[in-house]
Amino acid sequence: MKCGVNPKDVLPFMNKISEAAGKKVMSYYRGEFTIDRKDTRAGAIDIVTDADRASEDLIVEALTKEFPDHDILTEERSIDLKGSQYMWVIDPLDGTVNFAHGYPFFSVSLALTDNGIPIAGIVYDPIHAETFSAIRCHGTFFNGNLIKVSQADNLSSSIIATGFPYDRAFSPENNVAEFSRVITKIQGIRRGGSAAMDLAYVACGRLDGFWELKLKPWDMAAGMLLVVEACGRITNRNGDETAIETDSIVATNGLIHQELIDLLSNNE
Repeated sequence: MKCGVNPKDVLPFMNKISEAAGKKVMSYYRGEFTIDRKDTRAGAIDIVTDADRASEDLIVEALTKEFPDHDILTEERSIDLKGSQYMWVIDPLDGTVNFAHGYPFFSVSLALTDNGIPIAGIVYDPIHAETFSAIRCHGTFFNGNLIKVSQADNLSSSIIATGFPYDRAFSPENNVAEFSRVITKIQGIRRGGSAAMDLAYVACGRLDGFWELKLKPWDMAAGMLLVVEACGRITNRNGDETAIETDSIVATNGLIHQELIDLLSNNE
């Protein structure tokens, strides 16, 4: 397993460490923890907490022990890449702002990629003990049960989620114009604050679509696989097939995809 990795074999390990990381996160929830501002222009709202670091330490330690030759890409630290075909892409706490405010919508996101392509992924919601998992070419599961995307076939009957970049106060690429166009055309809009959870919700049909700008690979890698394996569709904002390094993402059940793309591009 440590040389040629079978994603079906590695999924139980991923379940175990994502649940352990979620338990670690919950040990800080609504308790005492330090909040630091990131050293960026958007640092006033882009934060990191003790829970982020503790969860990441737990995951990285487990991965390094089990797969010492694999690369690891994670949000809160720089790790030397070893040149492996396998890379773990980790968000130890997706939805940190929610977590810091005691708002119960955040997750642990963990993906294994093979030459940049996600082959196994988990998004774990520790508040509700909900596990969304996927294996490439083998489907998406919710707490062990196979799931599919919704069957909504038009935007007017769809619930769509989105988010806004941390630099929205000073960047013209801030999703405000797109939001204004979409909100009048759909049944409902949600701004959850965890892209990984939004993607998981598209995969299980709680949401019909999701779009966002300026996400990072750790925000999307697991969630993108969840959607694709649940028979949904993933592209960038231009409608092009995309990878985890994309600067924009549109995820839907497939049926409303082009309609949403046209609206985002102002071509409706």
